[in-house]
This record gives sequence, structure tokens and C-alpha cells, in this order.
Amino acid sequence: MPELPEVETIRARLAPHVTGRAIHRVEILDSRLTRPHDPAAIAAAMTGERIIALERRGKYLIFRFETGFVLLIHLRMTGSLRYVPAGSMVDEEPHRRAVVTLDNGAEVAYHDVRRFGTWNLLESPELAPYLDARIGSEPLAHSFTSRVLGSRLQHRRTPIKAALLDQKTAAGIGNIYADEALWRARIHPRRAAGELGPNELRAVHRSVRHALQVGIARQGATLRDYRTPDGASGGMQREFRVYGREGEPCSRCGTPIEKIRVGGRGTWFCPRCQR
Repeated sequence: MPELPEVETIRARLAPHVTGRAIHRVEILDSRLTRPHDPAAIAAAMTGERIIALERRGKYLIFRFETGFVLLIHLRMTGSLRYVPAGSMVDEEPHRRAVVTLDNGAEVAYHDVRRFGTWNLLESPELAPYLDARIGSEPLAHSFTSRVLGSRLQHRRTPIKAALLDQKTAAGIGNIYADEALWRARIHPRRAAGELGPNELRAVHRSVRHALQVGIARQGATLRDYRTPDGASGGMQREFRVYGREGEPCSRCGTPIEKIRVGGRGTWFCPRCQR
């Protein structure tokens, strides 16, 4: 699943191409994308809109339109957006679910192998309540301090790994960056979230921010379906310290990395560094 760094990379790479452009035509090829709403109605409502901004909130992409409407896209497991300049020849791909044609002839194509992604058209006043009901603070915001993180984890008996994956704790953290952050913080992924002391909370907070910042700098991690809008791969996978490295030596102590399951998710950690 694209996590915060991957979604932020998509936003940053796509925004210069779409901001200020009007939508000439919309084709929604998979009715699951907009359900329970009629895809034809969503396509008609978007046609003629002018995009004034492309933003991100957690793992959501937010297309803001001149009329005040917003298109909220969640890529889920395998969604991606590809930018196709006007006049470019591209092979028709089997997993293309929607195509937005801009007023300059360029296209933004949405691809999704597993078809879990969602497009939701909202009026601007509906956006904040919709997001606030589903996700917490932005972990890279100045307002997201270790004290705020501690308040979200207080009295929680759930494992810290599962707590970090809870989008109400902090928006945008997924499996990759939770594992990487806990390794940096030297915290075992099964530690009860509410038992972390002040120093440990500061370490987790600092490590979460560091892992996400490195991920953004490397333009995300390409593991399977993720690509930037121009088709390039991310480089974060070359920076992994534990994720996906079962049996390989820990870069800090040399102990073989182990894999367990926490909260139903595959979890990689160093059994010596993260006791």
C-alpha cells in the first residue's frame, strides 16, 4: 500500500502538471471506484472543473476545484496515477480504471490492480469532517509533538506497531515506515503502546518523522505496483534497515533480522536491538 512518502511523492510530481488546468473529459471505467455513487454522474460533475490545487492528507490525495468541490482519492493497496503528456503513445494497460483528460490534451490515468481504491467527490465544507472522522494528525506537522503522540497512546494495551498503523494515531504511517521507525527507536513491535516511557515516546516520535522524511527524500519505496506519475521508481527500498530483510544481518549489531506477525501484519525487527 502506498504510504505517506509514496503519496506525497505522487502529489509533488503530479501537481505542476495539473494545477491550473481544466478537466476536458472524464472516463470512469470501473464502477467500484465511486460506489455507491454513479460513476457517470461523478464523471459529469468533474467535467469542466478547473484544478486549483493538489494536496495530501495522510494517504489521501485531494484535488481542489475552482467551484469549491474536491475529489478525494485513496489509492489503497495498489492504486497509482500516471501522467501522460499530450501526444504521447502509451500501451493500453489492463488495470486502467479511470482517465482524466485535461484541456491541454494530457491525461491522468488511474491504475489499480486489486480495485480497492476510492474516488469521492465532496463539497469543500464536507472535507474536514470526513477526514477528521477517519484520520489523526499529520506526523510531520510541527503540532505533532511527542506529547501529542503520548496522549494518543496513553493507556493503550495494543502493541506499539499496531498503534502506529492506526490512522487515528497519526495519518499516513503504514507497515514499512512503522517497522523502520521502531528499529530506529530500538522498541520491540509488540511492546504495549501505553507502557512506553517519556524517553521512549520521544525516540518513537523522532524515528517516525525521520523514517518518513527519508522516504519522501527517496521518492517512496518501489516494491510491486508503486511508480511515480511519470513512471519512475522510488529508492527507499535501498534504505530499509529491517523491512523485508528476514535473515539478513542487522546493520547496527549484525544479528539476523526476524519476522513475526503483529496485529495481523508481517513485521520485521532486530531481536537484539529491539528487546
